[in-house]
Amino acid sequence: MPSLALVQGASDQLVRLAAESAEGGGLTINLFWIVVAAANFIVFFYIAYKLVLMPVGDRLADRRERIEQGLKDADAARRDREAAADQHAAVLAEARREASEIVARAQKLSDEIREKGIVDTQTEIERLRERAVADIDAERKRALADVRGQVAELALMAAGKVVGETMSADREKRLVSEFLAQVSASAPTGDERN
Repeated sequence: MPSLALVQGASDQLVRLAAESAEGGGLTINLFWIVVAAANFIVFFYIAYKLVLMPVGDRLADRRERIEQGLKDADAARRDREAAADQHAAVLAEARREASEIVARAQKLSDEIREKGIVDTQTEIERLRERAVADIDAERKRALADVRGQVAELALMAAGKVVGETMSADREKRLVSEFLAQVSASAPTGDERN
């Protein structure tokens, strides 16, 4: 800061100049008041700059930075949203592909199970048919043996009445055996009946 003596010397000189110009009359330019007005303007501008313009400029700069950051954040959010949408679409496509694979595997498994069931059923039917044929054949043989035994007894009884004599046990057995051999040779087999 300028020293007080210098300021006082300048103001004395300005006052003297003002007095001289006041004596001269007419339109005069007062240099002192111009300097004072300029100094007032500079001081007022400095105070206004420090109190008003600097804070407003700082606030505007802060606001500009916040707006720019908001725009950057919005752009990043848009990119993230688009990436998430792409990822969501990819996940959906993968899920659809997996679902179609699962359906295809299930269909294939179902077909295999159905085919196996058909084969098992056919095998079981064939086994039951063979068992039934064997049972029928065994029953036919048993019935035939029963009929032969009954026929042999009837034949012996008839022969005994015709001959009028009683036969011995050895002779009966021999005659029955011969008769059964003849009947077996002349009887049709199960294959000939079918």
